[in-house]
Amino acid sequence: VTIDKSGANTAALATLNMGKPEAETMTIRQSKYLNNLIEQDHRNIKRRIRPMLGFKSFRRAQTLLAGIELIHMIRKGQCMHPKSQGLSPADSFYRLAA
Repeated sequence: VTIDKSGANTAALATLNMGKPEAETMTIRQSKYLNNLIEQDHRNIKRRIRPMLGFKSFRRAQTLLAGIELIHMIRKGQCMHPKSQGLSPADSFYRLAA
């Protein structure tokens, strides 16, 4: 997990890791610059959600965020489907809209 230097995040992750075997614990990376890249990627999502004052239901939030993330992946060229699956990025997007 990449987080900024926030003490609350560190304490919360340390609490989640307590009592777990070493293989199941989350590794905490505190890097200002890596976290900035993540926040920069989420900027468009925040810009769309703020005028709506949040979401009214979990299903709508899930659908909208999945669509936004899919569009980001298509733009970045990260959306690769195996030929056996037969789904293009557009087909994936249309399935979300249905």
